[in-house]
Amino acid sequence: MPKKQEKTFKEETESIGWQVPEYDKHEKGRGWYIFYSIVAFLLILYSFLSGNFLFAVIIIIAAIVIVLRDGQESNLIKISLTEEGVIVGKKFHDYDEFKNFSIVYKPKLEVKNLYFEFNNSLKLRLSIPLEKMNPLLIRKNLLKYLPEDLDRTDRPLSEELGKLFKL
Repeated sequence: MPKKQEKTFKEETESIGWQVPEYDKHEKGRGWYIFYSIVAFLLILYSFLSGNFLFAVIIIIAAIVIVLRDGQESNLIKISLTEEGVIVGKKFHDYDEFKNFSIVYKPKLEVKNLYFEFNNSLKLRLSIPLEKMNPLLIRKNLLKYLPEDLDRTDRPLSEELGKLFKL
């Protein structure tokens, strides 16, 4: 009896795919490190003066994480929009998990992102850079499965602050 060749889920449903860095890597100069070292030192000093030693530990751990992350190169993650849902790296999100999507495209500000809002309000939004992908093609494909949030015209405040502080 001949064996049937089974196609994997990914082969059957993949329609649009691209790769993005795992996180934005901002160039930080010597001044950035000096400024934030002073801020961290002042926060640690405050935590000792107020007797809040846990706060000091949190500041130290955050500083270590930032320094370690800056020393690494960002990995590339494959993004796929399929008939069933969105694949981000090795994680699959069914379209039923999302309330809507939005695309923020502002070429002069170098902003070209895709956002998914989860039905579960406890989950953070999913933000995916579009890199060199055509936003109209992405929009046309996603409209088959999800409603579009036309009210979102800018990046969220959290992303703006991350860019401002180079985090």
